[in-house]
Amino acid sequence: MKIVDLKTYSVANPPPHYGGRYWVFLKLTTDTGIEGYGEAYAIPFHPKIVVRMIEDVCERYVLGSDPFKIERLWRVVYSSCYTQRSDLSMMGVLSAIEMACWDIIGKELNKPVYELLGGQVHERLRSYTYIYPKASDKTDVYTDADLAAERAAEYVAQGFTAVKFDPVGPYTAFDPRQLSLVALDRAETFVRKIRDAVGNKCDLLFGTHGQMTTSSAIRLAKRLEPYDPLWFEEPVPPENVEEMARVARSTSIPIATGERLATKYEFRALLEKQAASILQLALGRSGGILEAKKIAGMAEAHYAQIAPHLYCGPIEGAANIQIDTCSPNFLIQEGIGKWDGFHAEILKRPIHWQEGYIIPPTEPGLGVELNEEVAAKHPYTDDQLHLEMLDRPVV
Repeated sequence: MKIVDLKTYSVANPPPHYGGRYWVFLKLTTDTGIEGYGEAYAIPFHPKIVVRMIEDVCERYVLGSDPFKIERLWRVVYSSCYTQRSDLSMMGVLSAIEMACWDIIGKELNKPVYELLGGQVHERLRSYTYIYPKASDKTDVYTDADLAAERAAEYVAQGFTAVKFDPVGPYTAFDPRQLSLVALDRAETFVRKIRDAVGNKCDLLFGTHGQMTTSSAIRLAKRLEPYDPLWFEEPVPPENVEEMARVARSTSIPIATGERLATKYEFRALLEKQAASILQLALGRSGGILEAKKIAGMAEAHYAQIAPHLYCGPIEGAANIQIDTCSPNFLIQEGIGKWDGFHAEILKRPIHWQEGYIIPPTEPGLGVELNEEVAAKHPYTDDQLHLEMLDRPVV
């Protein structure tokens, strides 16, 4: 079997854009007619450029190759142009390719990918969502703690056993920063009111995006500890593992991180420095499915757990589900609400979510099929990137 064709899709995610402004998908086709899908996550260039990057790598290394030989293909692409580093751009491209190869392998063998990576461990997968606004809101759920608490209770009523929120404030290119007393008060108020609203029925996931200095993160963690969050996410930027480890040593709240990391090599440092006990690998960036399995195995040896990140499209989501299903140390999976809306429309058959849990698919490969007609009807034509940071400091 050989890969003989590729096709890319740069898809605009309609308002309210939960999961990003656009998604970039790849389809690989073999000489036997089997099609496999992958997704590249948040490569920091316009998707027109990202599509060309994917095409270039596929033309150089993928077309004509055997999709079963993933280890070999991975090393060749990873080492392209004498790099051999965890570059997020190349790793995003490689992740999409690798995902599509696994989809092909599963379809050829008529097995879900998880059955080829150790077999099913979990019959259902706990999921969480951000607390998102509604069109009918009269205030901002991101700054109104009372509204956030009300919304958290609504999610619990739907079956969710965990919700995430980030009341620290915007992230900026000039982070990390020392939070003001006003910001510290606001964050503590959010946690207190949401805890009061949900009691012990729901875990609180305190999400941040590396906005804080080490000392500021430690100050905030002390305020949050009485409310027992399940995690404190990316309290400092991911570039300095030693400083994240200092935060971890200074609080009883588990540290979660990993959405801006790639490959086993960067996650190795997290584990060795004891900087995090919950790894939030993003499979559309971290190196793909097999690399995620290796990272999960490393984490298991350190008694750490995985909670894969998802702020993109449902093809990466489907890849996450495959890894979650076969990993003994799976904790919880991020989702965009109940995996409905455009996340369902872009697939021929939506991901099965039921009362707070994802039900792993039994179909072969990734278990989902991209609806290419829907994808073609929603080309991305704007100029903004998937996510944008403020270009000025926050005072």
